[in-house]
Amino acid sequence: MRRARLIFLLAPLLLAGCATLSGEPRARQPMQGFAPLPQDGRVWVEAGAEDYGRRVSASLDAAIAKVEAAHYLPFAHAPRIHVCGSESCFNNHVFTPRLSAAVIPGNRLILSPNLDGREQWRLDSLLAHELAHLHLGQRVGHYHYNIPVWFHEGWAALTAGGGGAEFATDEEAIEAARAGRRIDLAARDAPDKRHRANAFGLGIHVFYRQAMLMVASLKNRDPAAFRRLALALQDNQDFELAFWDIYGAGVETRLAGALPTFPQSMDNGAAAPAQPAKP
Repeated sequence: MRRARLIFLLAPLLLAGCATLSGEPRARQPMQGFAPLPQDGRVWVEAGAEDYGRRVSASLDAAIAKVEAAHYLPFAHAPRIHVCGSESCFNNHVFTPRLSAAVIPGNRLILSPNLDGREQWRLDSLLAHELAHLHLGQRVGHYHYNIPVWFHEGWAALTAGGGGAEFATDEEAIEAARAGRRIDLAARDAPDKRHRANAFGLGIHVFYRQAMLMVASLKNRDPAAFRRLALALQDNQDFELAFWDIYGAGVETRLAGALPTFPQSMDNGAAAPAQPAKP
């Protein structure tokens, strides 16, 4: 009965099918101005950024191994990394401001020159974070609305040992939740409405940290169930239906109270220390 009710409620979204990339200009934009490193064809660099590209290449095998272990599956296709040595290169492809790395429509992973400059310390963790998005995107499409944004980002940050969530502490995320500023797990995404940080009155860094803590809670409480959920999502099953089938309850019930009581130290490298200064 419960499953039938969920199917009825979700039918309009399911019938709409996967979000396609045909109407997204960036999905059709050619990736011009990059050339592969002679020693690593997975890394494509803007002219002049060869040293930066070699640093990326040196980190890539470890990052791929981390992502594949966290997702329980290999990459569907060998990943390709586009390395920008200039701001103009990065801004030509990534339209969201103040990012240092991104996966854009068409499943193209792009690194900004920040990670070769003032944010060199973030290269390994952000590379793993974005590779986690790319890994999932190869199987279900770019940021499919079927999976909530908080789970997308929380899973990627957890996979990357805190990458993407470095500028907020566990304590800040928990305190925000206690003050009533927390991710609303009842919010449902749709093709034309994604619930990001500002939908919950949160700054982006606290949003990422809260999301990571909640995904870590699921994984640490029942690793076998989390593995089943991860594989179901990568099989393009609906998030809510898969979650009910595996946990026997909705995500709001399963994660009730997770943030205020969450320990400071977590398995799987999730609790990477936050940096004291925000960008």
